[in-house]
Amino acid sequence: MLSSLLAFTAALVASAVAQSSPSVVCVAGQCLQGFTNTTIGAKLSAPGAPVSVLLLPGQYTSTTNPQLLHNLLTSSSASLTPSAGFENASLSTLPLNLALSAGLAVYSQPLYSGQAGFSSLPSAPFGNTSVPLAASSLALSNNVWAAVSVGSNQRIVLWDSVPDVSQLPSSPLSLLDIQSSACSPACAGAGICSAEGVCTCPPGFNGTSCESCGPGFFGPTCQACPKDCTTCDEGISGTGRCLVPVIPNEPSTCNCLNGACGDNGQCTCNAGWTTSDNGTACAKCASGFFLTSAGDCQVCQFGCSECADTSGSCTSCKKGFTRNSSDQSKCDALPPASSDGEACPSNTFGDGINCTACSSSCATCKGPTSNDCTACATGSYMFNGSCVGADSDGVCVGSGGFIADNVRQQCSTCGAKCTQCELPGFSAGTRISQVQCTKCIPGSVLSQGKCVESCPIGTFVSPQDNLTCIACDSSCNTCSGSADFCLTCSSNQLASNGKCVSSCPSNSISSSGSCITCHPDCATCSGPSFTQCSSCPSDRPVLTNGRCLPTCGKTQYFDKTSSSCQSCDSSCSSCSGPGPSNCLACSSSTQVLRAGSCTAANCDGSSNVIPGLGLCLSQLVVAPKPSGTDSSAPIPSITGLADPISNTTTTRRSLEWWQILLMALGCAFIFVVVLMLYRRRARKQRAKRTAQFAAAKRLDNGKNWRWRLIRFGEKIFGHNASRRGGAVHLHTQEQSGAPHDDHDPIYETEAVKLKKLRDAEEARRDTYDVGKFIDAYGDSRKSRSSRVPSTLPSLHGRCDYRHEREVPPVSRTNRLSNHSMYSEVTGMPRHTPEPRQPVKTDTMPSRFSASTSNSYAFSSRDRDQPLVVLDDAPPVPKPPTEAERYVMAVRPGLLASPPTTASPGSYWIQPTNTGSTTKSRNPFRQ
Repeated sequence: MLSSLLAFTAALVASAVAQSSPSVVCVAGQCLQGFTNTTIGAKLSAPGAPVSVLLLPGQYTSTTNPQLLHNLLTSSSASLTPSAGFENASLSTLPLNLALSAGLAVYSQPLYSGQAGFSSLPSAPFGNTSVPLAASSLALSNNVWAAVSVGSNQRIVLWDSVPDVSQLPSSPLSLLDIQSSACSPACAGAGICSAEGVCTCPPGFNGTSCESCGPGFFGPTCQACPKDCTTCDEGISGTGRCLVPVIPNEPSTCNCLNGACGDNGQCTCNAGWTTSDNGTACAKCASGFFLTSAGDCQVCQFGCSECADTSGSCTSCKKGFTRNSSDQSKCDALPPASSDGEACPSNTFGDGINCTACSSSCATCKGPTSNDCTACATGSYMFNGSCVGADSDGVCVGSGGFIADNVRQQCSTCGAKCTQCELPGFSAGTRISQVQCTKCIPGSVLSQGKCVESCPIGTFVSPQDNLTCIACDSSCNTCSGSADFCLTCSSNQLASNGKCVSSCPSNSISSSGSCITCHPDCATCSGPSFTQCSSCPSDRPVLTNGRCLPTCGKTQYFDKTSSSCQSCDSSCSSCSGPGPSNCLACSSSTQVLRAGSCTAANCDGSSNVIPGLGLCLSQLVVAPKPSGTDSSAPIPSITGLADPISNTTTTRRSLEWWQILLMALGCAFIFVVVLMLYRRRARKQRAKRTAQFAAAKRLDNGKNWRWRLIRFGEKIFGHNASRRGGAVHLHTQEQSGAPHDDHDPIYETEAVKLKKLRDAEEARRDTYDVGKFIDAYGDSRKSRSSRVPSTLPSLHGRCDYRHEREVPPVSRTNRLSNHSMYSEVTGMPRHTPEPRQPVKTDTMPSRFSASTSNSYAFSSRDRDQPLVVLDDAPPVPKPPTEAERYVMAVRPGLLASPPTTASPGSYWIQPTNTGSTTKSRNPFRQ
């Protein structure tokens, strides 16, 4: 950040002054036209616009005056060209908040003119460095302050933009620090406050305010501990001295306990150790060894295959050994004997026949070789069933590191953490307790011939081998790294940075026999925390609640005399000292800064002081002189430069895709609603007409729950003609009480048949009209349900042609049903109720029926002249028609051959040739 700012200031010095050009400069609600070099803000332009305008920082909406600015802001093709530091501005949506990004913008000329450069908030503290500022004006974003050095090392804090650096107390300027004031509480000296109000910590620092070092870091700058060090004197007050070095092949890296990890990740156990039941390598004693109270695995007594932990007592004996009769914790070899059972002498063994001498290395044996010894001779030691010798250091020959035990006459282990050991000055009188360890497993250190976890007090681990504990210097109680780098001192002295002193330096405090350095934010302190400062350094001079801060509040200045914050004069929004002559910015919107004092702005009548910039709009624009007084060409007039927004003239923007989609969905929804309302209205009208018809024909005899259920189903699933007919019939049947079968097709279409009957009766215009017929039909149904005899003819009687001739015509007219097909074919009456169907008396009978002529004689009528029925006289038939006369002529025997009683309902048919090669007399074929 510092290098980029240095390069930028160098470019400012080398940059040329830009030439003034005619332009329009605007703030929200006001625009001025003239000559300007101002570059702060952003340039707004649009194709076809009379001119582009320079927008100064502020908020712009769709109702911003004047008309020229409004037209550009609401134009769909407008574009924005921001200057340095304003790249976050966008015209995609209004309102437009044109503001400087978090940081500092500098300009090569006063009044925010000339070449511009921008520096964002730094990523790391400045420290004790400074950056020269070769700028003539400065712009600061909101909630950002900059500490600068002016004159002879005078430190002032800027909170507001400076339109002219020459108005400050003195120059040149050097930037000391730049920070955001959005963080609460304020960040520590190592932290950087972001624009969002969060402390950003450099690598190594930790804490909400970046006040401490993370694990593995030390010192005021939180450096990393040495690479070959596992633990160092860490912390922001630590020295970084290595306390625990990195240990290669440490057992814990391969799940090992009493061994060393190899490069292949396998653990090599010390003698006597093996893998435990839980899978940890080198964690329990192997067979033939027992665990001592010191945590070592020692070999069992000779002859024992297993022995108890801690005591080492034998729990089982090897082959050829037996328990000692007087000491059950021991196993003795069986006495040798010859073939005759006699005991062999000492130092011999029985070979099955005779007693043979043992090997010279054996005291007793069970065979001729040294491997068959049951007790070793003096100077020999038992190892894996054999007697071996020992070298001058007491190490058993060929044992791989086992040590000689003169008391037990066996080779014993060195210890749990020891991989090599010795008995210095070994002799027959050396005891096993005098063993000295010379090498330890990784992770243990060697102290006084023992392998321990850490060096005792007063010693330190040698940095050469990271194994041996070396004694500290006499002046140190504890030390680290070297014998004379004291962590604590003797004789009541204090350790300070490895040295023993009588009193701590000024930037440290005494704690536990050593001097602890104060927090880097503090000059002096009462404790190591950054909230325990007693005095402050020059770059953080403000002492507040135990903390050293870099600046006072915006309306305060730091008084060096009292080392406290004092309030500025009421005319100043920020200041560098007391009184009205040390202002850095003005608190009144009608005043501007002149030589450290706030004076009346005296802006032109058409301009005001720009908030945040501290100057009038008219100061940024030089108005053109009248024509003829200057060689410069006059600036053309621009329409809408001072006009208010017209309420009738608005610039339309094209609809977005999501707006079009919402409109289409809305139209579709309205169409669906209208369609549903239309269908509902049509159903209501149809239901109304049906109700009117039923009322007129007296079919609607009540609306019970079944009728309402059917109507509800019709509303949900729509109307069905066949089902409506069935519903009407069902309702009629229920009202009459007649039994019905729901699965009978005649029942399902009864209403349809009734409608056909009514249409036929109306077409014939017979004696009784349709209304009387339906009334009679309804009365018959009611009478049947109430057991009252019906006025209608019976449905169960046989149709006897001879009887039918005697029936008066009126009876034949009112008859509603004929014989069923079942009766016609079988001649037997039905045992179930006959369907009541109307009989069409005037319909032409089948030409195959024997009653054709009779039906024509008695039933045929002229449709144009209906039958007239008198009250007391039978109806008089009309003369037969030509077709009837033809039928009677071609079938003369039809009437003479009535049906027989043997087969009621059937007739004899006599064929008659109605066709001829000659001209036919059939009137239907003429």
